[in-house]
Amino acid sequence: MSLIKSISGIRGTIGGTIGDNLTPLDIVKFASAYGSWIKSKKQGSCKVVIGRDARISGKIVSDLVSSTLQALGIDVLDLGLSTTPTVEVLVPHLEADGGIILTASHNPKQWNALKLLNEKGEFISGDEGKLILELAESNELIFAEVDDLGKYKQIDDAISIHIEKTFALPLVDVSLVASKKFKVVVDCVNSTGGISLVPMLKRMGCEVVEMYCEPNGQFPHNPEPLAEHLGEIMKRVPQENADLGIVVDPDVDRLAFVNEDGTLFGEEYTLVAVADYILQNQLGSSVSNLSSSRALREVANRHNQEYFASAVGEVNVVEKMKETNAVIGGEGNGGIIYPELHYGRDSLVGAALFLTFMAKSEKSCKEIRESYPPFFMSKKKIQLTPQVDVDAILKALENKYKDENCTTIDGLKIDFPTNWIHFRKSNTEPIVRIYTEAPTQKEADALADNFIEEVSNMI
Repeated sequence: MSLIKSISGIRGTIGGTIGDNLTPLDIVKFASAYGSWIKSKKQGSCKVVIGRDARISGKIVSDLVSSTLQALGIDVLDLGLSTTPTVEVLVPHLEADGGIILTASHNPKQWNALKLLNEKGEFISGDEGKLILELAESNELIFAEVDDLGKYKQIDDAISIHIEKTFALPLVDVSLVASKKFKVVVDCVNSTGGISLVPMLKRMGCEVVEMYCEPNGQFPHNPEPLAEHLGEIMKRVPQENADLGIVVDPDVDRLAFVNEDGTLFGEEYTLVAVADYILQNQLGSSVSNLSSSRALREVANRHNQEYFASAVGEVNVVEKMKETNAVIGGEGNGGIIYPELHYGRDSLVGAALFLTFMAKSEKSCKEIRESYPPFFMSKKKIQLTPQVDVDAILKALENKYKDENCTTIDGLKIDFPTNWIHFRKSNTEPIVRIYTEAPTQKEADALADNFIEEVSNMI
């Protein structure tokens, strides 16, 4: 079964059987539920922005979604090939009532998804998502009569608008970056980074060496920007004598850097570096999720500003950012959320801010990375039987380590003086995911292994 229905949308593999995979009928069903929810929120006409990444199934999925929304009487503003943050920015810019991003993000090419936005261009809340899932299973959906069908309009300048809004940010200095004439190797995994990140970098005066920047959906490697998938660009950056490498995922909301010597900057440190630059210029708190690096907290402390942790998930990070009036936030997977423009992970904003930081600091990419405390993460899991009471195990661990700093807003996180461990149970499988961080990789792995043994002895 490869169809995942969640409060933020629906994701699955193309083809197969109805209800088990992302088939045309499933796409129409959930687009109908979302559109019906949009219509229930206001009187009169409604309009929804849609946009897609470059994966092979994108055009078919987009046509199905567009036609379904029009059949409900909703006007469609189609950005075509776009990015997740571009759709998020364009929803309020076009005064739309919502948006749907057609992307499976970092998942392989056989996957696609409908990601759902509200009128602010932000991901819908958990309660809203539950309501849409209920609507999808009901027989109460009502479609428009022929004279009331929605209109269709193609928007051709969405990415340009997104770039202009990025350049208008006070902490982005295009002319200063241009004066440095940075040479940048870019891997856009043959998706829409090639029509967004690449032109933005060129407009910032960078010499761009393009790797896989044709938006044809033929991913040349696993599209998740992790170390094990980035060997080619790690070699290419020093070969080209470039100042850095930049990698994005298919929908351009995750951002990773490669140092000038070909070593990885580290996706956990993308947010750390951008936050460092922001906090040098804007007073305010910062936010990341519980499974992100402690380095962000260290940087916030360095600037005498507060740091807050949220439950895992972009919606939760944004909620905590609003609650604490944070000036910067995001996730340790390379997701930068800069509310000065919008509350969503945005690689265009992240790259523009980082290049400005490099230009102003007059430090190399690697020198910036080495200015932060070294932390190393381990990510493992414990396979359990369905009969095991995971909540009871986590409660027992919480009681045992009650003298440490424990957080239970998302599983159980135990903060020790020099390291931490985070337990998260899966909602779909009998497993517990374990994340640890420590000053060395050996310590991080050992911390995870020790707790795996401890949990195993409790079963």
